[in-house]
Amino acid sequence: MMKEKSISASKASLVFFLCQMISALDVPLDSKLLEELSQPPTITQQSPKDYIVDPRENIVIQCEAKGKPPPSFSWTRNGTHFDIDKDAQVTMKPNSGTLVVNIMNGVKAEAYEGVYQCTARNERGAAISNNIVIRPSRSPLWTKEKLEPNHVREGDSLVLNCRPPVGLPPPIIFWMDNAFQRLPQSERVSQGLNGDLYFSNVQPEDTREDYICYARFNHTQTIQQKQPISVKVFSMDSLNDTIAANLSDTDIYGAKPVTERPPVLLTPTGSTSNKVELRGNVLLLECIAAGLPTPVIRWIKEGGELPANRTFFENFKKTLKIIDVSEADSGNYKCTARNTLGSTHHVISVTVKAAPYWITAPRNLVLSPGEDGTLICRANGNPKPSISWLTNGVPIAIAPEDPSRKVDGDTIIFSAVQERSSAVYQCNASNEYGYLLANAFVNVLAEPPRILTPANKLYQVIADSPALIDCAYFGSPKPEIEWFRGVKGSILRGNEYVFHDNGTLEIPVAQKDSTGTYTCVARNKLGKTQNEVQLEVKDPTMIIKQPQYKVIQRSAQASFECVIKHDPTLIPTVIWLKDNNELPDDERFLVGKDNLTIMNVTDKDDGTYTCIVNTTLDSVSASAVLTVVAAPPTPAIIYARPNPPLDLELTGQLERSIELSWVPGEENNSPITNFVIEYEDGLHEPGVWHYQTEVPGSQTTVQLKLSPYVNYSFRVIAVNEIGRSQPSEPSEQYLTKSANPDENPSNVQGIGSEPDNLVITWESLKGFQSNGPGLQYKVSWRQKDVDDEWTSVVVANVSKYIVSGTPTFVPYEIKVQALNDLGYAPEPSEVIGHSGEDLPMVAPGNVQVHVINSTLAKVHWDPVPLKSVRGHLQGYKVYYWKVQSLSRRSKRHVEKKILTFRGNKTFGMLPGLEPYSSYKLNVRVVNGKGEGPASPDKVFKTPEGVPSPPSFLKITNPTLDSLTLEWGSPTHPNGVLTSYILKFQPINNTHELGPLVEIRIPANESSLILKNLNYSTRYKFYFNAQTSVGSGSQITEEAVTIMDEAMASRQVDIATQGWFIGLMCAVALLILILLIVCFIRRNKGGKYPVKEKEDAHADPEIQPMKEDDGTFGEYRSMSAWTGKKMDKEKKRKGSCASSSEADPVFTKAKSVRSDRSNFFKRSGDQYSNIRSETSYTRRKARQSSELRRASSVSASLCQEEKKSDKWIYRHGSRRHASEQQIMGLDEGSNSQAGHPPPFHQPLSCNSVRGSLARQHSSLPHRFSQTPDYSSDSEDTQSSNHRK
Repeated sequence: MMKEKSISASKASLVFFLCQMISALDVPLDSKLLEELSQPPTITQQSPKDYIVDPRENIVIQCEAKGKPPPSFSWTRNGTHFDIDKDAQVTMKPNSGTLVVNIMNGVKAEAYEGVYQCTARNERGAAISNNIVIRPSRSPLWTKEKLEPNHVREGDSLVLNCRPPVGLPPPIIFWMDNAFQRLPQSERVSQGLNGDLYFSNVQPEDTREDYICYARFNHTQTIQQKQPISVKVFSMDSLNDTIAANLSDTDIYGAKPVTERPPVLLTPTGSTSNKVELRGNVLLLECIAAGLPTPVIRWIKEGGELPANRTFFENFKKTLKIIDVSEADSGNYKCTARNTLGSTHHVISVTVKAAPYWITAPRNLVLSPGEDGTLICRANGNPKPSISWLTNGVPIAIAPEDPSRKVDGDTIIFSAVQERSSAVYQCNASNEYGYLLANAFVNVLAEPPRILTPANKLYQVIADSPALIDCAYFGSPKPEIEWFRGVKGSILRGNEYVFHDNGTLEIPVAQKDSTGTYTCVARNKLGKTQNEVQLEVKDPTMIIKQPQYKVIQRSAQASFECVIKHDPTLIPTVIWLKDNNELPDDERFLVGKDNLTIMNVTDKDDGTYTCIVNTTLDSVSASAVLTVVAAPPTPAIIYARPNPPLDLELTGQLERSIELSWVPGEENNSPITNFVIEYEDGLHEPGVWHYQTEVPGSQTTVQLKLSPYVNYSFRVIAVNEIGRSQPSEPSEQYLTKSANPDENPSNVQGIGSEPDNLVITWESLKGFQSNGPGLQYKVSWRQKDVDDEWTSVVVANVSKYIVSGTPTFVPYEIKVQALNDLGYAPEPSEVIGHSGEDLPMVAPGNVQVHVINSTLAKVHWDPVPLKSVRGHLQGYKVYYWKVQSLSRRSKRHVEKKILTFRGNKTFGMLPGLEPYSSYKLNVRVVNGKGEGPASPDKVFKTPEGVPSPPSFLKITNPTLDSLTLEWGSPTHPNGVLTSYILKFQPINNTHELGPLVEIRIPANESSLILKNLNYSTRYKFYFNAQTSVGSGSQITEEAVTIMDEAMASRQVDIATQGWFIGLMCAVALLILILLIVCFIRRNKGGKYPVKEKEDAHADPEIQPMKEDDGTFGEYRSMSAWTGKKMDKEKKRKGSCASSSEADPVFTKAKSVRSDRSNFFKRSGDQYSNIRSETSYTRRKARQSSELRRASSVSASLCQEEKKSDKWIYRHGSRRHASEQQIMGLDEGSNSQAGHPPPFHQPLSCNSVRGSLARQHSSLPHRFSQTPDYSSDSEDTQSSNHRK
């Protein structure tokens, strides 16, 4: 069933409820919510308690706070009110409590030393800062002193005192020479913690006059120098020579040098000393000894061990350093100095005290009227700190009484609170070593439920995986959350759902039928609200055809398939990898939709190829190995994988090892390169084989290491260049004995999933790693930097444990140890984890905006303290939005824009701004949990820009000489409009542009009448607006002035007259006829070469005719008289004669009448100009010859005519027109010549029929034209031929 939460009287339930409310109100998820709710002040940023300032720079004392309404600020100095207005050197930043003290005008920083405290106040309470102690840094000069030279015997000890001046903070000491080179230090010569230089024993090389001590003051970046110290070492060689001369050899070699001596401590002095250090600081203990030979220092802790991981030795082991000390580090630390002559020691008694530190800091409390609650303030320290309470900065004992409040030591109990109970409480925990001050407000609100998750938000998951559906909510009292399936479905209950306290619904295993609408309902006593979200469950992506293992010869082609199946609504991307890296940049690798092809394979292509398929919701992969082998030298040799090994035998059985031997199988023409040994754990994973080891191919035995509590079986696989053999038969089984675990879980992590928990995870041990039955895990944790004992719990064989009730985002030391029925694994190593993150507490401060131009600005901010991030810093988000346009005062809703800057960045650019507008922005810090509070809204303005085009341009009321223009102002003026620019020019009928005219129009005008224009003229207009920055884009329009009415009427009358229409049609027809004639003349056939014919035959009149194809072969010409006679004969008879004695002239004319017309049309002009001077006798002879030729072919022409009857009928009308045209040409020729015209070339029936069938095709191509020039002289014939 769904977990139901209610507010009970018990403190545990109340605190849990309040923590939930704090996370919702203190840093609301919705910025709009923050703007609506009242909230007492909260200090978000302040200067450190001990604040050392540089006396050369302005003093900045920080104090930032948030609240609703925004708080006002005041200060106290040394316990009294600090009136800032009366001090001209002190200013307070706007909308902030930060003080800036200007010391650049000769004011000394010492004048502002003191204790400062800031108070932030609004109508709901007052928060106070820590006491901030302001002290300027000091770097005094060295006191003058007279330094005597140091004269030392060789082997004696020496201490060179530095005694630096007392500075604030203390200086850093180092020794150098005159050349500014650091003096070398060693086990013999070293610098102490007090800055003095110690010599355990001096040597002659220590003689020098420039031992100089330097003090560096980091705050003021100055270095002070002590006067050089001179050291002179006297050698004992001459004294030793004198002593040696008076003693025997035995005495000389049996005695030690007089300079050798046992160790003596130079610092610290005596046998014991005391040291007090504060918790969390660095403990430094020092022992420096004199002696010859140089002593060696050793450190121990009496009665205990030096803390591991926190202990370091420095200065050649003369200094013991323990970081982050705690009370457990108290005790006696003993240093021993030893050389060959003896030893000495010193015991330092260390006591670790502690300034107050929080156990439970008070947290903000949000209650609704009538509810109960508690504020808890628990701190620890050494000595135990005292707890005192204040309310609104006033001790609670003298503060106004509140009947709902009761103070009980470190706890304030509230009962039946009212709205006037809202206040800010301060808890002060102090002892002699320091104090802690925390503000926590009590805010009494009555708010109905609100759901902050966007409506209809879409969630997409893969089937069989968890689905988390959010329902972020807010309300006071805390609302109860219920989930429904669909809009009006039943409430969700049952084990198939998990209901989280933050409102999230979890479906552990989502199925396809889980798709649908889910409704979240939030209700408290003040109301109810609901929100619908959508869940889509997608089919998982699968590789249905995976790449397969390949063995490919060199220079061949390899191909891997990767066929996938995926949800149709998801778009997959396929990536191929080679050995887990990108494919080589080589054109031989061809990636297809479902495959990878490698052309011309080389040895470098050998490896593992992986196909990875990614969608926005899941990812799958499959791999295959490509083995490249040499091509076989001859086809007769067959290379193959080796046969499996035989006869596996186990010998030499021990608890943790065994020997395995085998007999190799056949190599199959490829030598075995290695053997792979695999094992099966029949006890834990029967049927699953694991890799054990591999040995070279020349080895047939191997010593195998075993794990306890495993039932082993082994098998061997042989490998050659071709591939792997089939596995051998399994060996006999061997069960090892149980034992303690040898190892602990790996990959131990601690990451909180909620602000108050710590989720500890680890990778469980495999079955064989358990080493015995009853595998469990001991999970231990403790808070880092807190003197807490380890908390441990033993869990079953799982991989996760959740620690509840943890503080927000604090480090924890974690360790996970394996154990079984026989005992524990070795002590595990510690890892550092963090409890869950919570939303950041503090907004970035000092937000500044620098406007670069009208569309770009740069924003700066100060980083928030890391402690207030309460999680892993991910970056900053800048929210910015347009408030209004400065050219239009009307406000309109504009969506906020968000820019994210990763990491600890403190500035960013804001692009895409609108010119001449007012903007607001705020900055928020982001951690893994979400966003922190917004900084105060920063207002900035962009300068003017050029305007957008006018919204419209209309041209109306055209007259003979004027046009009226109307326009709308630009949609985005981007500034103050100064004027409009109108340009226009006429356009003639050929679209050429005339001169351009420009007019400037005042910005307050919206129309214009243009006069003195030309009538019936088209004009093109260009129109744009202008600000002080420049002109914007222009819009164009065209319009025409009307023409004169009389002219328009005349044009209409002409255009509608019938005679005008007929004239135009006749012109078009004539043009068409001319085009046809030109086309026919261009495509007419070639003429016979007349000149060559006349040269070849002396008498062209009597040339024989060809009769093999039924045509008039070389028949040269026919006179117009002959043709005319044929036409008249046709009219008389009306048909072709059937007798062989029929008139040949008529027979021939009937067949060629149509083509004669075409021929005469082409060449009639040529022949009509010929004036024959030949005698009548010659013309008569020529006509007689033509009649004889016509008679010889009459029968052939009649036969062709019969075959053409159908064609004659279909095209009779067209032929009749041709005949009329021919006759007209004949008559014209006779009238011009005065004689019968020259004979024209006869045409065959086949040619006529073919030409007429194609109608307007190139009719003359099948005809020969041979005009007769026999009646003219030779010169006249040549001239006519040329024509």
